[in-house]
Amino acid sequence: MTIYLTSGRRRIALSSGSYCAMPFSTSPVVAEKDWMLRLEVDPPVAVLTLDHPEKLNAWSWEATRQLGARANQIRFDDRVRVVVVRGEGRAFCAGIDLGMPEDRVTGRSPAEKARNYYEGIRWAHDQFRAFAELPQPVIAAVHGYCLGFGFELALMADIRLAATDAVFALPEAQVGVGIDAGGDLRLAHELGAGWAKLLAMTGRRIDAATAERLGLVQQVTPPDELVPTSMALAGEIAANAPLAVQSIKRTIDTFAYRGMPESMRFEAMSSAIEFVSDDMPAGYAAKAAKAPVVFEGK
Repeated sequence: MTIYLTSGRRRIALSSGSYCAMPFSTSPVVAEKDWMLRLEVDPPVAVLTLDHPEKLNAWSWEATRQLGARANQIRFDDRVRVVVVRGEGRAFCAGIDLGMPEDRVTGRSPAEKARNYYEGIRWAHDQFRAFAELPQPVIAAVHGYCLGFGFELALMADIRLAATDAVFALPEAQVGVGIDAGGDLRLAHELGAGWAKLLAMTGRRIDAATAERLGLVQQVTPPDELVPTSMALAGEIAANAPLAVQSIKRTIDTFAYRGMPESMRFEAMSSAIEFVSDDMPAGYAAKAAKAPVVFEGK
């Protein structure tokens, strides 16, 4: 199969035959200056910045690889006690890059293509797990659009702060694709199944005040106070005993997300079906063109 990695304006094709071997590693595929995830460490806090503002920090396979690589860097850095993740420009992350080529995952048959998507999604889950299960607590500082994968990334954080201009949504159903990074599962954990289904099935957008009322974010601030407030919170946590803080994170996550690995594996299998449907390319094309679409369920 062929996977296209996008970074900035560059696109790199990696071929691995017909079997989905996912030829990614933690070593850089592109030059550090072209990375979409910028890491800055000012002990005891690390700031991970989504740095692709010309596309509202739209997500891609390459961004996923970089997230896993950055997580590996942070994990063993004893200078880092807390991580703040934020977005550069006008948005935290507006979701998946709709300009990604339709043939970014291929197969000799629909069945093989579905299998390749399944393995590709499982590979992505490994990178997300490396980030979500960092020993250090992660604070998401969200402003502007936080849509699709952007919302899922924010839900991987331990604590979420939002600017008053933040907008949250999982619009995947509107473009004919299932939710595949665990955002629906984390929503069900945070809000219960009813709210998770309402937000995920409709793709409805909610503002920061509603997100705070529902418990999705722990604090709302004016936009110009978001980063200072997030850094102050990070400093407050970092001043405590790091081993104790990390133990608290592990213990709570073990209780709160029991059953998550099995659910994520099922989600990979379930969402792989939509990726080989006729509805998905029609939905992506319509969304990119800002045009209506009629889904046929096939």
